[in-house]
Amino acid sequence: MELEERVAELERRLAALEERDGQEEPVRAGGRGDFWALEGFKDRLAQAGAGDGGVMFTGAVRLPTDERYEWQYGTLTESLWEQDWNRAADSFAALGHPVRLRLLREILGGRRTAAELTELDGLGTTGQIYHHLRQLTAVGWLHTAGRGRYEVPPVRVVPLLVALTAAQP
Repeated sequence: MELEERVAELERRLAALEERDGQEEPVRAGGRGDFWALEGFKDRLAQAGAGDGGVMFTGAVRLPTDERYEWQYGTLTESLWEQDWNRAADSFAALGHPVRLRLLREILGGRRTAAELTELDGLGTTGQIYHHLRQLTAVGWLHTAGRGRYEVPPVRVVPLLVALTAAQP
């Protein structure tokens, strides 16, 4: 039965692709456009007279701890060209280590104290873990919330997940 369901789903997707051939906007089975957020953002850019466009990311997230975050950010392309991109290097570098990514994941998952984090296998020595926590804290991916307790700041939860999504092949 599982194979039949999978074939039926593939046939439904193929039919939807063939149906939208020649249409400007992709259409879901329910009839709503896949790019509804983009279309709304483009309308706002047009109203603002932003001929060079812009970038927006947004998210509504429920963590394994049942905490919920909603966040959005948009900026004009022109302002991105004017920024010093070197300022982002330390933030990206902090995310460029597997142990730091694991620490962020564990903290978002509810392990918030240094003691809980040092109990996990594969993260290194206590000193190494503290080094990684300091690196993440220095660039704002973490902050301390009391003695030995770490949190991802609420304004960084969705951007972190966006960065992870953007890094997917």
